[in-house]
Amino acid sequence: MKKLLFGLMILGLTTQSFAQVTLPEFEVRATNYKYLNSVNPEEVADTDVRNLEEKVASFDLKGAAFYEEDKDLYSVQFFIPNGKILAAYDKDGTLLRTIEKFEDVILPTHITEAILTKFPNWVPTKDQYLVNYRESSDAARRLYKIKLQNEDKTIKVKIDAEGNFI
Repeated sequence: MKKLLFGLMILGLTTQSFAQVTLPEFEVRATNYKYLNSVNPEEVADTDVRNLEEKVASFDLKGAAFYEEDKDLYSVQFFIPNGKILAAYDKDGTLLRTIEKFEDVILPTHITEAILTKFPNWVPTKDQYLVNYRESSDAARRLYKIKLQNEDKTIKVKIDAEGNFI
C-alpha cells in the first residue's frame, strides 16, 4: 500500500513538471493614456475613430524609419477614409497635441437625442467631428458640426461633446 501511495505521489509531481508552459517574450510599452482618456471616452460611438485614436496613442515613434535622436519634435499624420489626425510627438514619443477631423461619423446617442429634442422633424444629413488635444490642458476640445435638413430647409448646428448647443 505504501508503494502504491508513493508511486501515485511521484506520478502526480512529475506530471505537473511537464505541464509548465514557456511564454514567448514580449515588451510592455507605455502608451499615451492621458490622450486616450481625454479624446476617447465611452460615448464616442464610431469605432473607426476610436481605433485610429488608439493607434495614435500607441504609435512607436522611436521604431519609425524617420526617427532621429537629435530632432525634438515630430509631426505624424494618420488617415482613415473618413478622417485624419495630425499628431505632434516629442523626441521621447510623448504625444503633445493633435488636430483631428472626421466626417460622417456615427453620432453618439446623447448627441442624437439632443438634436431630436431641440429640432424635432429635422434629420442630420452631414456631420463633422473635430478634436483638439493639448497635453498641457486638462481635457480635449471635442465638437460636432452637424447639417440638419427638414424638407427643403437646411441649418447647421454646433454641439459640444456633452450635447450642449454652441
